[in-house]
Amino acid sequence: MHTYESGLKEEMQHQSELSMTINGVPKSRTVKPWVSLLDYLREYLDLTGTKKGCDHGQCGACTVICDGKRILSCLTLAVMKEGSEITTIEGIAKDGELHPLQQAFIDHDAFQCGYCTPGQICSAIGMIAEGKAKTRSEVKELMSGNLCRCGANTNIIDAIMDVQKGAGNE
Repeated sequence: MHTYESGLKEEMQHQSELSMTINGVPKSRTVKPWVSLLDYLREYLDLTGTKKGCDHGQCGACTVICDGKRILSCLTLAVMKEGSEITTIEGIAKDGELHPLQQAFIDHDAFQCGYCTPGQICSAIGMIAEGKAKTRSEVKELMSGNLCRCGANTNIIDAIMDVQKGAGNE
């Protein structure tokens, strides 16, 4: 016979202790193995800067930086990133300061409604670190996985190019 207690006990057996570093701080939580990294960040750690757009890996709103590379957190199981270093929009700059890309987004009016901005900025940080985007057309292509439904794409590219130029990556 299946009772509430036996169901709860069974569900508890299907959980894993997960440890990773989030925004420079070690975190450990018990999670179900089917929880996405996006839901882990938002629901378990209350880091709501990373957005849930499509939940199918098509919009880029959920982009975070994992071990220095940009990933779509909605398509990644949290347990797959055991021991990883994750940086979200909340962790890209010290409290009270702006990351250069955040400032550039303000300067170039690249945030419009703001919903896609955290994913855009995390993706741009990862793209710049990859060192592959040297020209405007390369930046446009490598950022094409991050959608802006407000039409700020030109301003977003301008902001990224401005930061790259300032970093000597032109």
